[in-house]
Amino acid sequence: MKRILVIHYSQTGQLNAIVRSIVKPLLAVDGIDVVFEELRPQKPFPFPWGFTEFFNTFPETVHMVPVPLCPLALPEDEYDSFDLVILAYQVWFLSPSLPVSSFLQSPEAKRILRGKPVMTIIGCRNMWLQAQERVKALLEKAGGKLIDNVVLIDATSTAMSFISTPVWLLTGNKGPIGILPKAGVSEDNISAAERFGHAIRKTLLSDNPDLNKPMLQGLEAVQVNERLIASETMARRGFLVWGKLLRAIGGPTNPLRKLFVYFYVIYLVTLILTFVPLSALVKKLLSP
Repeated sequence: MKRILVIHYSQTGQLNAIVRSIVKPLLAVDGIDVVFEELRPQKPFPFPWGFTEFFNTFPETVHMVPVPLCPLALPEDEYDSFDLVILAYQVWFLSPSLPVSSFLQSPEAKRILRGKPVMTIIGCRNMWLQAQERVKALLEKAGGKLIDNVVLIDATSTAMSFISTPVWLLTGNKGPIGILPKAGVSEDNISAAERFGHAIRKTLLSDNPDLNKPMLQGLEAVQVNERLIASETMARRGFLVWGKLLRAIGGPTNPLRKLFVYFYVIYLVTLILTFVPLSALVKKLLSP
């Protein structure tokens, strides 16, 4: 019997749908036991977000300051009983979501992940490279070995998703709304993610499987948009500076910090509307 632990946190529910699609082939056969562990912050993050709370969560997110989590449902005597760990996470401000980064820094994570092959699953708008770099570092520190990564993004244009995604997060309305397309990863892409589960199942049920090697090669699990690399790198640097400044002002409930959050929002919108398209243009002009 091969055992898989799926650790996940989904605020909107979209990531849960992606996970269900991927693991569906694994649930349909004997010989594979799939255990789900949903991360639960002691103080739940709201959905839809409040405007101020959404941006006020940013400093702790980018600096990966752990938040208290509820105890895991998984019994302690099963921590070391899994052959594969699947970690599914959202991207918040070019970083792993706070519940996930908090878990990865916990003593429980070290006990569960030490010596285990790990597959990451990301559901996001379009920028995820910087978040994955943080996750890779945390996995290495916890003793896990990253073998695969799956990334599903919003396939609509950057301009459209720049509006539709915040509308979804702040109102709960996924759309479509007027000329705005439906926000998030498309249902077709979520359904197509089932192919990854078939590949995992094939490996697990093979004779003498090597679980320390990638399982998803050739399945287009990841596609990197090179035009966004410079923008994402520069944006993260700015996030770290602003995050440090806001944390120096005070905690999330500090009124002065909440005031400065609005200055940060102005900076962020300006950055997205100017530097992102400019860097993409320069990349296109300089490419062979």
